[in-house]
Amino acid sequence: MKPPTPTPRPAGRQPADPRDREVARLRKQNQRLAGELDKARKVIEVQGKLSALLEQFATDSVAEQPQGETR
Repeated sequence: MKPPTPTPRPAGRQPADPRDREVARLRKQNQRLAGELDKARKVIEVQGKLSALLEQFATDSVAEQPQGETR
């Protein structure tokens, strides 16, 4: 008995796996979101420093006021 002949593969490029496209999309989205997160962290850091600076100015101006004088 003769072994079965394997069927030839179709010529050309294999069809793209939809999962590969989804993985590429998710990687791109992840990279974009990581950039946004980095930017948001920097903004929060600057806001904290600005808040501390404004608080320092406010307490310094109250301490410099002469007695009995109000603004």
